[in-house]
Amino acid sequence: MGNFAGFVDRDAIEQAMPWKDRDLPETMHGFLKGTRDKFPQRPAFSFQLQSGPDDPKETLTWDALYGRSCQAANLFRSLGVGPNDVVAFILPNATETMLTLLGASIAGIVNPINPLLDPGQMAAILRETEAKVVVTLKAFPKTDVPQKVAEAVAQAPGVETVLEVDLLRYLTGLKKLIVPLIRPKNPVSHKARVLDFEVERRKQSETLDFDDSVGDRVAFYFHTGGTTGMPKVAQHKYSGVIYNGWLGRELLFDEQDVLMCPLPMFHVFACHVVMMSVIASGSHVVFPTPQGYRGEGVFDNFWKLIERYKVSFMITVPTAISALMQRPVDADISSLKIAFSGSSPLPVELYNRFEKACGITIVEGYGLTEATCLVSINPVDGVKKVGSIGIPFPYTDVTIRAVADGSECAVDEIGEICISNPGVFAGHTYTESVKNLDLYYEDKYLRTGDLGRIDGDGYLWITGRAKDLIIRGGHNIDPAEIEEALAGHQAVAFAGAIGQPDAHSGEVPCVYIELVDGADTPEDALMEYAVQHIQERAALPKHLEVVDELPKTAVGKIFKPDLRKRAITRVFNEDLSKAGVETSVVGVIEDKKRGLVARLAKNGAITDEAVTEVLGAHVIPWEWAD
Repeated sequence: MGNFAGFVDRDAIEQAMPWKDRDLPETMHGFLKGTRDKFPQRPAFSFQLQSGPDDPKETLTWDALYGRSCQAANLFRSLGVGPNDVVAFILPNATETMLTLLGASIAGIVNPINPLLDPGQMAAILRETEAKVVVTLKAFPKTDVPQKVAEAVAQAPGVETVLEVDLLRYLTGLKKLIVPLIRPKNPVSHKARVLDFEVERRKQSETLDFDDSVGDRVAFYFHTGGTTGMPKVAQHKYSGVIYNGWLGRELLFDEQDVLMCPLPMFHVFACHVVMMSVIASGSHVVFPTPQGYRGEGVFDNFWKLIERYKVSFMITVPTAISALMQRPVDADISSLKIAFSGSSPLPVELYNRFEKACGITIVEGYGLTEATCLVSINPVDGVKKVGSIGIPFPYTDVTIRAVADGSECAVDEIGEICISNPGVFAGHTYTESVKNLDLYYEDKYLRTGDLGRIDGDGYLWITGRAKDLIIRGGHNIDPAEIEEALAGHQAVAFAGAIGQPDAHSGEVPCVYIELVDGADTPEDALMEYAVQHIQERAALPKHLEVVDELPKTAVGKIFKPDLRKRAITRVFNEDLSKAGVETSVVGVIEDKKRGLVARLAKNGAITDEAVTEVLGAHVIPWEWAD
């Protein structure tokens, strides 16, 4: 692990040698085996089913993780999975999830799928990737994942085998006796054969029974969005994944470090940023509970878990930081060095509260699924500009392009963030070739869809999104899903869905509705309709409002910037009123550098600190009106 304080260090790394000349493994098997050979008896991976600091845990050494991953790879190969075949997993976090992730990427192509999706969305992804094997849960109390997957597989006839993971093996005592008696039924309507993952894995050799891949190839499929039933699937090569891991080893971690990662393994943050860095460095990663941060008691026990494992790096997101700040630091966390935050922008006030409470620094980074993830980071050892997403990583080239014509933007000029690095599979980002059209500049720079600027010091700032996604706590929601659902109501003429500011999740869905002439449908009836017709729970609007007429462009398209300004005004005024701060938003402007900015009525009796205490939890900045 080297120092990374700014552009001097970054440039020195690049100038040492070209990326292609670095001596790195070419395949996942070679990557994993190299770490096993260096640190066979060091801890690699820990998982515990429940969140208590004294609850049972399962820890695998690097030797054990390698051996069991080879067993999983051999199992998939025995089921007919070749280098171009797909193993999908629809699982919460568990040891078996990690073995599937690694084993499937050795034998073929692994496709993690979000278990919170509905069966139709899962099926659409399984069909798009032509998955041959699916790994999922065996029926278990308090989860509907097995039932949803059975329904999805019935709609994906290419799936030949379903491997079931039984969480029963993690239980002890009375619970282990009770669960088989209350285990829910899972009526299977598909024709795929069903096998037990652990039973089949244990039959396999702990070394590869087949020849490893030769050279680089696609080994990961990650879906993006998936909220409309029409997923886009990004494809990642070994080289891009190993680049993410190399960055972690080069800039952050070594074999002495312990990482706490309560994020889902179906997401690139946990898979590529965390796990590949762990493999590259030989460090130890801890995954608490199947649901991670969503797991029962995780926030209440979080600091005690940091103490239990002597964690040095915690992996987090703004929503989790917000929840942790509502609980006391009730354990010895002196082992902690840094918190690494991603997925969505972090409000400055939340950053300050966390540093004050915990005595450690938060490092913000930026990445996206289409680029195999990592793009930039606030320098670990250098100047951190809170609210920015830092400087580009070594071997990553970032350019800001004008949305209108693709020309390069000047310093501090807002445009589309476009990137080139070893994680960008230029020309082949998505599995469907039509989705790659018009996605690059100069057949090199990936268009991210994010709007941003580069300041005079070279730091990157996100100011908005060219694409219209609502990002709720790092979860991508397509506004079209909300709009199309509500458009089915006979009284609705138009619906415009946006993300409104939220102190906990960054933003949450909000929808404005224009009724057909003569209609008089109350808002609570429309909300009830939304609950019945919007499939994804996270996409349900937090606020629904009927307006006389939605703002529209000259060609009749709903003009969403006006809706965003309206939502910011309402949310900020509600927060200020609730806190008893006697001022209000008099307008929302679009600033060249900062994006949307709320302007407040000047009240000499109100201090900046009083307003910041209320509004500082939001990413949207504020200022006094003249």
